[in-house]
Amino acid sequence: MYQRLFAGALLLACIGLGVIAWDYHAPFSYEPVGPRAYPMLLLGLLGAGLLCLMFKQPAAADGHEEELQLSMAVIRKMVICVTLMLAYAALFEVLGFILASLLFGIAMSRLYDGRWLCSLIAGVVLAVGLYLLFDKALDVPLPLGILSALEI
Repeated sequence: MYQRLFAGALLLACIGLGVIAWDYHAPFSYEPVGPRAYPMLLLGLLGAGLLCLMFKQPAAADGHEEELQLSMAVIRKMVICVTLMLAYAALFEVLGFILASLLFGIAMSRLYDGRWLCSLIAGVVLAVGLYLLFDKALDVPLPLGILSALEI
């Protein structure tokens, strides 16, 4: 029940933020998709996930949801996850998008028990693929950081 209430409250917040983001227009634009595309995309994905949480069927046969228990292992993973996100934000411009995303992807994969080889492959594919998508296809400039010498 608490999960559905939380999802509903967060969905209302997403809708409110979407209304605010929809009217956002920068006085100048160096990106062809404009400054509101990224927040709208994130809010849309978050809203879709929240709708799934709100309307999913209960797992138990008697119709009651089983509440998730917060064990020390879950709390530890949550703390590590938040720490990794803060480190990603701090290293984003210094290391650049590709290296920061690569390290973040590998660390998150390993945090959730991914094998080293799979984590490395996923990190490389995501970091390079997202860089090419945003920087080349959508023309959204991303920092290269210490890899700036490779820029053509």
